[in-house]
Amino acid sequence: MLKNWGLKRSGILLALIAISSLSGCASIVNGTSQIVSVETMHTTGAVAGASCKLENDKGVYYVTTPGTVTVHRAYADMNVLCEKAGVPDGIGVVKSSTKGMMAGNILFGGIIGAGIDAASGAAYDYPTLFRIVMGETTNLPLPAVAPVVPVTVTTATPPGGPKAAVIAE
Repeated sequence: MLKNWGLKRSGILLALIAISSLSGCASIVNGTSQIVSVETMHTTGAVAGASCKLENDKGVYYVTTPGTVTVHRAYADMNVLCEKAGVPDGIGVVKSSTKGMMAGNILFGGIIGAGIDAASGAAYDYPTLFRIVMGETTNLPLPAVAPVVPVTVTTATPPGGPKAAVIAE
């Protein structure tokens, strides 16, 4: 009987490991949805009260600016259309990014866990702020621009000042 108990415990342990590998890490940690804020701008400043429709392959979402909305995470771009009477429409294309924990998910959750998170959208994130410019097409996130770092060039003077050249005869 004691022999069978050890075998049963091993079987239960293996079953628990198998079951835990079927659920993705990112879906457990952050879920498949996220809250995003939407703002609309124009050359004259902020535009309040624009009606925005956000759409990706997981669903359609609506928000009035400035405002927040819960969206379903996805690999696909989020397409945004904002409208307000008297102001040209604003269009946005928001790219998702793969979360850093996806690499850990592959290691610890296995291929199945990574596949679940990729399919459910849990492996991806959108920027937390969508700033749409009315009358333009905005692509987010904006490409990172390397900061301009001023360079100071100095010439070194040896201690004791400059040396005079000596000409040998």
